Amino acid sequence: MNSTEKEISYQTTNTYSTLNTLTSKTKHVWLVCHGMGYLSRYFLKYFKQLNEEENYIIAPQASSKYYLKSNFKHIGANWLTRENTVAETENIMNYLDAVLETENIPESKKLIVLGYSQGVSIAARYVAKRKLQCSQLILHSGRIPKELAAEDLKFLNAKVSLIYGKDDAWLNEERMIMETERAVELFGHNVNIVPFEGVHEVNVGLINGLV
Repeated sequence: MNSTEKEISYQTTNTYSTLNTLTSKTKHVWLVCHGMGYLSRYFLKYFKQLNEEENYIIAPQASSKYYLKSNFKHIGANWLTRENTVAETENIMNYLDAVLETENIPESKKLIVLGYSQGVSIAARYVAKRKLQCSQLILHSGRIPKELAAEDLKFLNAKVSLIYGKDDAWLNEERMIMETERAVELFGHNVNIVPFEGVHEVNVGLINGLV
């Protein structure tokens, strides 16, 4: 028996979540990519301490949802796996294009792009592939995609921060040395390396201190 895997294209629908309201008083617009196991509406809780008049947060939603535990109660989502990664990445890039097109962010606002955990791979790829000129790129407790090169990011004129917890079980000391070297390789020695005392968790205090 011979099996054949074929590919099709079709239109699909997805959600995303926002926090606060985009007004003339807004100074910063955040595009924040959650980690594995999150839903975007819950990921927004980490940004509630930001000044609501000055900060508008957009949280895209990974489309691959699943039950987190065997009791089938709580639901999370995942951005990518090793399966069909190139095509799936392009789908995500197109989805993010649609989100930003819908939001129609004024050029006068400062755009901050943040990726947390698995969301680092999405944030970094989107900035690189779409040549997205943001004011800040924050890579929080995640791995930088292997395929990215300095050439892909030489256009970027932004403050870049690499944040990680010193006791992160997913990013041991050896891994973080590698990620720090990669960050310097891609963004130069001006990249802001910010280790903190903590585990694999969103550091709200550090995020608040970046604006």
